Amino acid sequence: MILHTEIYGEGEPVVFLHTGLQTGSTDFVKQREVLQKSRRVIVPDLRGHGKSVSDDISNYFENAADDLKETLDHLQVDELDLVGCSLGGLVGLRFAKKYPDRLRSLTLSGITSDKPDNWSEMHAQEVQFQRELLDNTEFTKQLDLQHESDWRQFIYMARDEDWYPFDVTCDLDSILVPILFMVGEGNQAEVSTAAKYQTMHKNVHVCVIPFASHLVHEDKPDMYTGVLGEFLGKFKIV
Repeated sequence: MILHTEIYGEGEPVVFLHTGLQTGSTDFVKQREVLQKSRRVIVPDLRGHGKSVSDDISNYFENAADDLKETLDHLQVDELDLVGCSLGGLVGLRFAKKYPDRLRSLTLSGITSDKPDNWSEMHAQEVQFQRELLDNTEFTKQLDLQHESDWRQFIYMARDEDWYPFDVTCDLDSILVPILFMVGEGNQAEVSTAAKYQTMHKNVHVCVIPFASHLVHEDKPDMYTGVLGEFLGKFKIV
C-alpha cells in the first residue's frame, strides 16, 4: 500500500520512520525542523498509523517494508537516508535488508538485537503497562483522534511474547552502507546491541547518549540531532 506521507523542504531525501502509535507528523519533530532547511524530509505514516489506514497487521514488518518501498517508488525516490526508532527502526532494518540498494545510510535507535534472558519478565511488565494505558480515557481519546485505523490492534499484537522480530535484529547481513546506531544509556539491552553491532560491520558507528533511554531522540533531541547531522555530513549526505 502507498502510505500517507508528508514532505518538508527540498534537497536530497531523508526518511524518518516513527515509533509505535505515533505518526510521521508527530514524531521526530526537532530533527525534521533542523534537516528540512537543507534536505527533503519525508515522513510517512506506517501501516495502521495516522492516515495510512489498514486493519491488516499480519506479517507486519515484512508488509511495512514493502509499503515503504511502494511509497518511495510512487514518490520517485531511488536512494535515501533512512532514520527510524523503535517500531520505525524495526521496519527500517527490515527494509534495509530487503532493499539494500535503495539506501545511502541507515540510522537506528530503540531496537534490541537478541532476546534478553529476562524477556518474559520484561514482556509481562510491558503488557501490564499497556493495559493501564487502555484504562486512561484521556490517552485513548487522543489516539482515537490521531489514528484513522484501530490503533488498539498494535497493543494486542504486542501481547504475544513472540511478536518482536529478533530474526531481523540479530544481524546486519547485506547492509553495506554507513550505519549509525544511537542508544540511551538507560536501556541496557540496547547498549549491548550497540556493542554487538559495532563488531559486525566496518561502517557501523555507535553513540551512547547519557540521561536518555529507549526514545533517545525525544529524551535528548538536541544531542541526537547534532550527532545525526554530523553522521550525515561526514559522508557528504547533507
